[in-house]
Amino acid sequence: MPDLILLGAPGAGKGTQAQRLATRFGIPQISTGDMLRAARREGTPLGKRAEEYMNKGQLVPDEVVIGLVEERLKQKDAQAGFILDGFPRTVAQADALGKLLDKLGRKDLRVIDVTVGEAVLMDRLGGRLSCPKCGASFHVRLNPPRAASVCDNCANALVTRPDDQPSAIAQRLAEYAAKTAPLTAYYRDKGLLRTVDGVGDLEVVLGRIVTALS
Repeated sequence: MPDLILLGAPGAGKGTQAQRLATRFGIPQISTGDMLRAARREGTPLGKRAEEYMNKGQLVPDEVVIGLVEERLKQKDAQAGFILDGFPRTVAQADALGKLLDKLGRKDLRVIDVTVGEAVLMDRLGGRLSCPKCGASFHVRLNPPRAASVCDNCANALVTRPDDQPSAIAQRLAEYAAKTAPLTAYYRDKGLLRTVDGVGDLEVVLGRIVTALS
């Protein structure tokens, strides 16, 4: 299994597909958010540096995030491959990640861009429900919980995150277009990018990604 980066706008479903791919291939899904929380919880040197910024409501600098990525990629479970979900977000981060992968001797990288139209993204994000306890995600219409507004996994009350409100959704999509979308051109120029239609049944989309990887 190659190392994999999943790109896609908020609501494209890359997080869901990353989970499914991780289960299918037995490799870890690596989210920078999860890494930051774990490093903060464990009190590692980089975690303490990250916490200083997080406590002030500031973005964690790229060099700290890359350091955390390096620590994570050196762990045993990532040696057979990994899936990066939500990182890199900018071309500068992609450059830094490329240098890190070269340093670690990891030469087989693939990048999948999960594409979904804006109207569908707005519909998906606007109906999303999140569990603040375990992080599970549901949708009022597309993937409803078994009991209304209650998490299937831990029975905690589900919420609509502030960044899933309509005004925040528009802002997130605009920010993605400005900062993260240029990554598709960056990786296309390197011959690493494959584009996959993200609209359809979860299994169908998963199949498209697996086909693109082969």
